[in-house]
Amino acid sequence: MPEQSLCFRKSGRLQERGRELIPGGSHTYAKGEDQYPILAPGFIERGLGCHVWDVDGNQYIEYGMGNRSVGLGHAYPTVLRAVEAALAGGANFTRPARIEVDCAETFLELVGAQMVKFCKDGSDATSGAVRLARAYTGRDLVACCADHPFFSTDDWFIGTTPMNAGIPEAVQNLTLTFRYNDIASVKDLFDRHPSKVAALILEPSRGDDPADGFLHSVQRLCRENGALFILDEMITGFRWHAAGAQRLYGIEPDLSTFGKALGNGFSVSALAGKREYMRLGGLEHTDRPRVFLLSTTHGAETHALAAAIATVGVYRDQPVIEHLHHQGTKLKEGITEVSRRHGLDRHFKVVGRPSCLAYATLDQDGKPSQTYRSLFLQETIKRGVLMPSLVVSYTHDDAAVMKTIDAVDGALGVYAKALDSGASQFLVGRPSQIVFRRFNNGDAQAPIPAVSQNPRPASSETKRQSETRGLVSTS
Repeated sequence: MPEQSLCFRKSGRLQERGRELIPGGSHTYAKGEDQYPILAPGFIERGLGCHVWDVDGNQYIEYGMGNRSVGLGHAYPTVLRAVEAALAGGANFTRPARIEVDCAETFLELVGAQMVKFCKDGSDATSGAVRLARAYTGRDLVACCADHPFFSTDDWFIGTTPMNAGIPEAVQNLTLTFRYNDIASVKDLFDRHPSKVAALILEPSRGDDPADGFLHSVQRLCRENGALFILDEMITGFRWHAAGAQRLYGIEPDLSTFGKALGNGFSVSALAGKREYMRLGGLEHTDRPRVFLLSTTHGAETHALAAAIATVGVYRDQPVIEHLHHQGTKLKEGITEVSRRHGLDRHFKVVGRPSCLAYATLDQDGKPSQTYRSLFLQETIKRGVLMPSLVVSYTHDDAAVMKTIDAVDGALGVYAKALDSGASQFLVGRPSQIVFRRFNNGDAQAPIPAVSQNPRPASSETKRQSETRGLVSTS
């Protein structure tokens, strides 16, 4: 795809205003301006299918799809009709709405769990699972996988990141970590903290399948040591399999959490699990103390649950997962071939499962580089593609995939030149940065030039995410 002359005047003005009104200029760190190059759309006006339009009228093929929350495509008609019908009858009432039971039945039938509590975001669901595990076991320690970048905005997880300001050390010390596909690290964790670990939480996969029965081995160790086994399916749910990666891998967790694509972009998430544990958040048991599990004013808004029911129906009745895998495979193969043709095999790599791809941007020494990530984003944006990741939707058709491969071809041509003569010859302004950093180093709030016409100003180079960086943002 040829370069476009993109204007970002309105985005620039909105960013200036947003900094004054909103900490970080946006309500999601992964969407912040520090995550993108200077020459990038600051604000999106609307989306349809796999396309979005920014406030300046520029059009893009989009990947990432609302941080993986939009699996079917923007403004998907089936979901919109269900939402509109629900809204016509009101969104929130003093007592439960009938749709709460309807949605619970639909969801549980799909994923195979026994009970569910709906809420609005993934953080509430995972934190509810952690609280429930601590209440059930009477233990304080929890462990999360160190190779998985994000579990919750709450203290139990953020305390494990470099961005842990404001979290008491005593709270930080209650969360342990282990490594994915490293069963020895899990065993060592239980050996070092006998009878003290309430639960282990991890994603079933970040792309590669679990090796040597890893998930089943973790579950076995949890059972042997009296800890609950929790799977975070925020990303894998509705991408690996309609019923979650747990169905694909043939494993039944004690508790699991779903969200993101559950409502095709509408705010709904779920904590699901076995009745033995979930009942502690209910009204019937008398043998244990009550658990304040999840109770949110907006947790069961009718339109969000209607979106979930409609979304589940599409995944259940149509070949969504197959389409995501097919289009992702085509995208990965095409981009890999382009990268090879430009001689960038060791510097640009497509990684992950076809239904949930990301990419690695590596410098001259083969090390993850935010500078080269920013350059790649800048050049694909110029060519009409917005791709912080390579996450496809049900509406990414063959034409979109081919245009994307063409855009990547042009972007990697610039990438190759930058490796030879330096990225500062091509990148406009500062590079993007990782979310989990302790200080705001670098100039992440430099003004956006109003128009991009082949500019060539210089730039400066500026744990958790950085080990696999330039991949994607956390959420």
